[in-house]
Amino acid sequence: MPRKNQNQQAKAGFTIIEVVLVLAIAGLIFLMVFVALPALQRSQRDTQRRNDMSRVDTSLVQYQTNNMSAGSNLTALPEGDSYWAACADGTFTDSCAANANAGASANPSVAENFIQRYMNSGTDATTNTFQDPDGVYYSMFISKNMGDGQAPTTGNYGAAKIKKDGTNNRYTIGTDYNAHIVYVFPGAKCDGEFVESDTSRHFAVMYRLEGAGVYCIDDQ
Repeated sequence: MPRKNQNQQAKAGFTIIEVVLVLAIAGLIFLMVFVALPALQRSQRDTQRRNDMSRVDTSLVQYQTNNMSAGSNLTALPEGDSYWAACADGTFTDSCAANANAGASANPSVAENFIQRYMNSGTDATTNTFQDPDGVYYSMFISKNMGDGQAPTTGNYGAAKIKKDGTNNRYTIGTDYNAHIVYVFPGAKCDGEFVESDTSRHFAVMYRLEGAGVYCIDDQ
């Protein structure tokens, strides 16, 4: 009886090198997903923020339309260095406004009223429903009308500051996106990540994104 070849009797299996190679590929895929997922989530949140700033832009157009007097007031925009810092629970209260606006705007009513009347998605005008995708309520700073030759205040509004571009009459905002402040500049237009003076009836809206610099949108 012929002898069987010992190689034919050997059972097929994975070598150590093959196992290590498979594990290395799996680890590389996991690492790629681990790195890419937070970036994708940031991008999705920033997309929502851009959409929210578009809502502000649309609401400002509506505000302007509603406050024109038989077409005679073409600069009917909310303005006046008014800063409203939202309360942590979303409510509009004087105590929260007083604490939040210490050293900043003495009269937050313009920005507060704009949020109440135009940005709230609910029916309760006493509660702020205008929220950033990370769950924090948006605050709002509304500048003086730059189209009338007035510069926005470059003081400290929360953790973000309005910053002047050297000797140029252009302005941008601070680097901390956690400030969650929506900046509205009546009489201005966007120039990249800056705003500059324009005719009084126009406006620009700026917001610091989480992963993509400053987003600026205007009504041009």
